[in-house]
Amino acid sequence: MMMPLNPQKHAVLLMAACATLWSIAGIFIKMVPWNPFVIAGFRSGIAAVVVVLFLRATGRHIKVNLYSIVSGLFIAGTFFAFVTANKMTTAANAIVLQFTSPVFIMILSAFFFRQRFYKADIIAVAFTLTGISLFFFDKLGTGNLIGNCIAILAGLFMAGMYVFTGHMDDDARMSAILFGHLFTAVIGIPVAFFVPAPVTTASVLSILALGVFQLGIPYILYGLAVKHCPPLACSLIGAIEPLLNPVWVFLFNGEKPGWFAFVGGIIVIAAVTGWCVWRDRYVSLNKAA
Repeated sequence: MMMPLNPQKHAVLLMAACATLWSIAGIFIKMVPWNPFVIAGFRSGIAAVVVVLFLRATGRHIKVNLYSIVSGLFIAGTFFAFVTANKMTTAANAIVLQFTSPVFIMILSAFFFRQRFYKADIIAVAFTLTGISLFFFDKLGTGNLIGNCIAILAGLFMAGMYVFTGHMDDDARMSAILFGHLFTAVIGIPVAFFVPAPVTTASVLSILALGVFQLGIPYILYGLAVKHCPPLACSLIGAIEPLLNPVWVFLFNGEKPGWFAFVGGIIVIAAVTGWCVWRDRYVSLNKAA
């Protein structure tokens, strides 16, 4: 008879599944010839339906408070920035630059929750910024430059999501995720009336896949995982996303990241992952002391 998983290990598996589903974004976003705000809006509109069905099925209640609203705004900001970055730079650049979020988690946690800085934190920031700088040498142009900057902004927004949802109860956390989808849908969908948004079979199927499988289901998994998986641990496991995203895009769309971006991506992932591992061990040792 198999022993049941403890909550921490179960949360790790949920977060791993979440990050794997997140990683398919680049495949489908590139297949939808719409304005980024329109893509984000319709994708989140579909995801909101998935979240509402989950809330009803599990008997959870919508909770409106400062944390759920602020977290919802961070989530909406992440969606808009990430989709826009995917349209303005390569999928590899967009996803890896977004993975700078642990650095911003450190900064936001220190600012809002008075957490201390350590030498390892500063080293991680230095290496991460070095890796980021290499992206700006790869196919440098106005579009790529702006897209890279927006991808980093997505990392900041995602950090805010991790930090604030990590300090909420179940109902407030799931409410924040729902609000993030709703804010994005309300802002993004009306843009379709002002810009071209050709409706094709490929675009409709891609939006459905994004809404249900890349956003709706994984954010439910994230909401369940973060209860027993702290922000930094979630971010570490989220490294699955930047590792898999360029692979899917290369296999299905043939888009190859440049060498500078490739090397920069390795540095960013290695620096952030190494820092997260160190931080986890440091916290564990302190608890044991």
